[in-house]
Amino acid sequence: MTKKRKHQEDFQKVKLKVGKKKPKLENATDTTFKTKAIQIPEQLKEDGVLPTQNRKLNIKDLLSQMHHYSPGVKHNALLGLKDLLSQYPFVIDAHLSNIISEVAAVFTDKDSGVRGAAVHLLQFLASKIRAEQIAPFFPLVSAHLSSAMTHISEGIQEDSLKVLDVLLEAYPALLTDRSSILLKNFVELISHQQLSKRLKSREKLSWMLSVNPNRRVTSQQWRLNVLTRLKKFLQAVVDGSSEIEDEGLQEQKDSPHSVRNPVCISWKVHANNQQHIQLFENGGLRPKINSSFRLRSLASVMDSAEKGLSSAENLKGFIEIIIPLLIECWIEASPAQSAPILGNLLESESQQLMQQVLSIIHLLWKLTKRHDETYKMELWLRMNYLVDFKHHFMRHFPYSLQETVKHKKKDSCKGNKYCMTSSNSIDHLLLNLTLCDIMVSLASTSTLQTDSGWLDMIRRFVTDTLQDGSKLNSKQVNRLLGVTWRLMQIQQNKVATEPLIKAVYTLYQQRNLLFPVRTLLLKFFSKVYQKEDLRTQRIR
Repeated sequence: MTKKRKHQEDFQKVKLKVGKKKPKLENATDTTFKTKAIQIPEQLKEDGVLPTQNRKLNIKDLLSQMHHYSPGVKHNALLGLKDLLSQYPFVIDAHLSNIISEVAAVFTDKDSGVRGAAVHLLQFLASKIRAEQIAPFFPLVSAHLSSAMTHISEGIQEDSLKVLDVLLEAYPALLTDRSSILLKNFVELISHQQLSKRLKSREKLSWMLSVNPNRRVTSQQWRLNVLTRLKKFLQAVVDGSSEIEDEGLQEQKDSPHSVRNPVCISWKVHANNQQHIQLFENGGLRPKINSSFRLRSLASVMDSAEKGLSSAENLKGFIEIIIPLLIECWIEASPAQSAPILGNLLESESQQLMQQVLSIIHLLWKLTKRHDETYKMELWLRMNYLVDFKHHFMRHFPYSLQETVKHKKKDSCKGNKYCMTSSNSIDHLLLNLTLCDIMVSLASTSTLQTDSGWLDMIRRFVTDTLQDGSKLNSKQVNRLLGVTWRLMQIQQNKVATEPLIKAVYTLYQQRNLLFPVRTLLLKFFSKVYQKEDLRTQRIR
């Protein structure tokens, strides 16, 4: 066999015989498999996919878009959150912490559309979230609100008042717990610290009203907006205090110089029988228990700054700041700044601002009555503010509302801008009654001769209003009778009290009086009779 042929035999393919299988290799892999169908009637494990809104975005996607740099993306994310949470309310409880933190963070966003969408979403959430649920996260919400109220941008400050409206409506108790910070924010919204030598000498800071021409509204309208919210906030503080009694005919705390009506007992009648007389320290449904025991020291829980207006020191400090600012607002809106021919007629916007000023002072006066040393507080208020109140508030008393009427061309008052009408409507009555409440609370029996001038003005107004009070509702009559009762306590003589009682009786004789009004009048007469009966027993 030649060498070439032998080489070909080495690389020649082996030919197998027909009918025989190729033997398997020792390392061959078996690739055969069998299949069988399995039927599952239901899924035992739930799907972990979160619910989505119409844009197929879940809660995590929408919350992550809140950090986007684009205002349009954040605006759409807020709208998507409202849409998603309205369809699937159970998502709120599962992601409450993230939702609250992200929504509160955009209170200070630069874009007005984003802030507006945040306010609408917060209003929607307030109707779904209870106070106890949001309480752990409320310090964060309050911090973002304070940041918005003190922001350098005027638009953010204006939108912060809308956030405040939502929180005051839904969570007033939680908001008033942080009154020490929010009250300072209210002051900074309408004023600024006066830079003077007082700051260098470390005396008390002085504040003055600020004017910002960059706002979309006038300075007077902006102050009206802020003072309206401040009045609502103080009203929430007053409502949260259980010790403050309702205004009107309710009993007030006695002062050392106020008239007391003790129960007189004739000891001679009981001396012979030697019977015991049971005396009660307090009457009424809620007796006051004098006890020095405390389960825990209040000083260790919170300092005076955290107590807010519940501390007499903090209340005095806030009154010293806000009252001068309120007087400045009153001076700007008072009729003296208008044309001389207007007299005591007020325009609508001025009347609203003056009403808010008096309402805030009236609420502060009510807060002073819940402290133990009420008489000392009343003396302090009288000594510091009575002169200014008489000069500015009582200068044009009583006030009437000036109605602005748009006349047609053929009208007889064609040339006049205003229709000068001293309207007998009840629009201006609240302003005058609030002023009467404030001023009468500063008077007492010992200061009757000094205050006789402005007290006579109030007495004439009350008498005239009662005699022509057929259109008054129960709330107005209650406040009017409260002023009447206070006047009768200050000056207890027949000459002063008899015209007031006759005026109340004249109102009682009016036809078509509402049942609540007639009930209040009967209670007033009953109270007067009981007081006179006790006085008669004391004389005997």
